[in-house]
Amino acid sequence: MRNLNKALAAAGLGGIKVSTAVRFNVLTNSFPPSAAVFAQPYMVDIARHLASTRAQLLANVYPYFAYSNNPRDIKLDYATFQPGATPVRDADSGLVYKNLFSAMVDAMYAALKKAGAPSVRVVVSESGWPSAGGLAATPENARAYNQGLINHVAHGTPKKPGPMEAYVFAMFKENQKPGVETERHFGLFYPNKTRVYPINFRGILVAANHTNSHGLGGH
Repeated sequence: MRNLNKALAAAGLGGIKVSTAVRFNVLTNSFPPSAAVFAQPYMVDIARHLASTRAQLLANVYPYFAYSNNPRDIKLDYATFQPGATPVRDADSGLVYKNLFSAMVDAMYAALKKAGAPSVRVVVSESGWPSAGGLAATPENARAYNQGLINHVAHGTPKKPGPMEAYVFAMFKENQKPGVETERHFGLFYPNKTRVYPINFRGILVAANHTNSHGLGGH
């Protein structure tokens, strides 16, 4: 990242920000959110570098995997933005969470603060829910999650209220992708371009990230 910044500056492109995307497992002790810290020392260096260059941290945030790995303690309605889900209170911060996504994003912010980089903004570079292939992977749950995410980005999180930037994974089902079955079913559309379930982006700024993502801005 430092080398890329130097190369861009040498080419007269120093205004371009360099960042990196991380999985949620860069954190440890992520519950309650205020207890989260980075699991590896290199993340502290990355966080401080991003702060020094005023760049954002890109984080892949998937409540689906948190839920599917611990369905006993995490409620499905809490994981899928359902109204009426029982809120979870962070006893240390006093903040109240009505959905798992916000709790996970704020855990990333808590880790950034402990790393000495409280000014770094989190951009959710990937988030989504599979419509087949695993526990609670249904079109109904996928639609509930993705529609909830789309509606939620305008409001931010309890720790960072206000519009936020997030990207839905993915535009198309990756029917030939290797690995576990759920990995082939995150798309909003089938490969033949027919939709898997209806979704409404009305009122949301949409920008293409890559061939299988939508960018969501809370405006």
